[in-house]
Amino acid sequence: MPEANLTPGRVAERSGVSVPTLHFYESKGLIRSWRNAGNQRRYKPDVMRRIAVIKAAQKVGISLEEIRAALATLPDERAPTQKDWERLSRRWRGELDAKIAYLTRLRDTFTGCIGCGCLSMKNCPIYNEGDKLAAQGPGAVVLESAADAARRS
Repeated sequence: MPEANLTPGRVAERSGVSVPTLHFYESKGLIRSWRNAGNQRRYKPDVMRRIAVIKAAQKVGISLEEIRAALATLPDERAPTQKDWERLSRRWRGELDAKIAYLTRLRDTFTGCIGCGCLSMKNCPIYNEGDKLAAQGPGAVVLESAADAARRS
């Protein structure tokens, strides 16, 4: 059956990713290929579903390392099923909820600055005169602490 021996070009065409992306995914342990007698790379049909899972997870901000770890829990001999996807998506739900809370806080905090464009130092919630916030750690500590608080609630 020709579908059991998909070429990189065919997989790229059907999945909407480039051939170099396939090679990159393979180098990161996200997908697998095998070599035919002519030493040409070939893919089994289940790679299409795996790529769909990778793309969906990436769109919501899941790292490739987290995706690799999740895909490693799936059997190699078949495509991920709906039950597999439900299990994987449950695994990522808390992280997604935290990201949503952080982005919502970021959006709501920046409304005044974006709305008026003045970047008022009197009203700006992230203004850090004299770098007073340095003692609390690196990064946007005001926004990050708000995101942490949202995660705990």
